[in-house]
Amino acid sequence: MNRSLPLNTLHVFDVAASELSFARAADRLFVTHGAVSRQIRTLEDALGLPLFIRRNRAVFLTPAGERLHATTRQMFEHLASTVASLQPSTPSRPLVVSCEPTLAMRWLIPRLGAFAQAHPDIALHLHSAGGPLDLAATGVDVAIRRNDFFWGHSLAAEPLADEWIGPVGLPAAFDSPHLSQLHTRTRPNGWHDWQRAARHDAISVTARLDASPPTTPPFEHFYLSLQAAGAGLGAAIGSVYMVSDELASGRLVAPFGFVRDGSAYVALAREPFAANPAYEALLQWLRAALAESASPWISEKTQATSR
Repeated sequence: MNRSLPLNTLHVFDVAASELSFARAADRLFVTHGAVSRQIRTLEDALGLPLFIRRNRAVFLTPAGERLHATTRQMFEHLASTVASLQPSTPSRPLVVSCEPTLAMRWLIPRLGAFAQAHPDIALHLHSAGGPLDLAATGVDVAIRRNDFFWGHSLAAEPLADEWIGPVGLPAAFDSPHLSQLHTRTRPNGWHDWQRAARHDAISVTARLDASPPTTPPFEHFYLSLQAAGAGLGAAIGSVYMVSDELASGRLVAPFGFVRDGSAYVALAREPFAANPAYEALLQWLRAALAESASPWISEKTQATSR
């Protein structure tokens, strides 16, 4: 007996034994029927015993053939698995996410590490932008936006969280008898929206906090008004999500709490979120993370009266 059996001959036997057909084995191996028969005959001669019973056009494994096939099947499956593990994996394309600038800088970016830990197989590439967006032209997969514009009928939209707003600033800002109200061009009606929502929810608004004309020039961006509040220049209308970290640290205070202003954050995509596992994973994580950020600063009473 020749103990050195060629790997190719064993492979031909394994395929033929799996198919129980020399013709189908030939098709899988891209060789002729005669080539398969010769390889099987060579293997049988080397072993000195038959591996197949040939009956007309059908073939069946002998007991020896069944024992050998059990071994070759495991051998080639293990070989394929090992070869696959040695090959470098092709990195998946990053998930491109567009997020409104202030929400991105003050909320999302500090939490990207948590997302990476929860979903190490999903790489995020962040774009900072607000308002309308052509997802196809910009290559954006998912956009996080406030629902203050019309995005058309072609996009899939999923709700993320209601917007909650309230006056925020350093503790000293609210000790002054004349509160300096900070305004921003990107949310010019912020103080009016808060006043309206607060009165609707029966939250006491003192005279010095009534919405009034700006005493200082408005800041160009929402982010800048919040930065100014943190620098002690006065109080700004803040989104609970964008100030939650500074509230937790005690850097900022929100003595009147937060109320819904009627707007909300949504996630937009070109295809249904449920049809894409990465989209769906991001959607569920965003919802949970936003809820976790807001919950310490929104009382049960506030939530109930805002419904």
